[in-house]
Amino acid sequence: MNFNSKNPFLNSKRFSSNAEPRTEVHQAQIIDYNQEMTVSGTINKTAILFLILCGAAMVTWWMTFNGMNPMLPTIGGAIVGFILVLVSSFKPQLSPYLAPGYALFEGLFIGGISAIFELKFPGIVINAVGATLVTFLVCLGLYKFRIVKVTEQFKSVVVAATLAIATYYLISWVVSMFSSWTPVHYGNSMMSIGISVFVIIIAALNLFLDFDLIEKGAREKMPKFMEWYGAMGLMITLVWLYIEFLRLLSKLSSKD
Repeated sequence: MNFNSKNPFLNSKRFSSNAEPRTEVHQAQIIDYNQEMTVSGTINKTAILFLILCGAAMVTWWMTFNGMNPMLPTIGGAIVGFILVLVSSFKPQLSPYLAPGYALFEGLFIGGISAIFELKFPGIVINAVGATLVTFLVCLGLYKFRIVKVTEQFKSVVVAATLAIATYYLISWVVSMFSSWTPVHYGNSMMSIGISVFVIIIAALNLFLDFDLIEKGAREKMPKFMEWYGAMGLMITLVWLYIEFLRLLSKLSSKD
């Protein structure tokens, strides 16, 4: 079975290589269902990670609005979170330990960056949170009732678009560091706003790939630790979506 996703966790190699071997005795399969990945288990793990992320975010949020400088934990959280992502992508079996750590440090980053946006554009955070939640629920409903079907062509288009966005962001960042060139997605021009809308759409479409891969992982009876792995991957997409909503809303607010 072919699994494809831009998400560094939810990809074919990780899911297929961690499938549980089956032990057969006289043509009977011995399966310990308590040791298999389930959709409900992944949902529970996602909820735990979300609570950890929110709790950590409150720390840097509180620091900012109490006159403290949140930049160290904010930047540090982003760096450590990224490192944990890389480690977990190569060692999925460590996900039960790395996923909570990721949520903790990513929460520090999210809280700090959210507070910075909130200071400049009051009310933007609650709007970004609401937009992210609504987008998640809509995508989940569309997937659950099979209104949107994740076909191989659908996967290819979403993955290609996501890779294009990542490549563009990387090149823009590198070039802007060594020149006076300003990337077109900066500022509040109509072109910049259009790019943000496009990126949000692609981020939302990645949710369908995440849902599909988690469901198929459970169907293929992956080991239990893959619940943490899948939950961590879903959190990565949600964090990306939230940040893109913050950026879009800040551009719209700055035009007022």
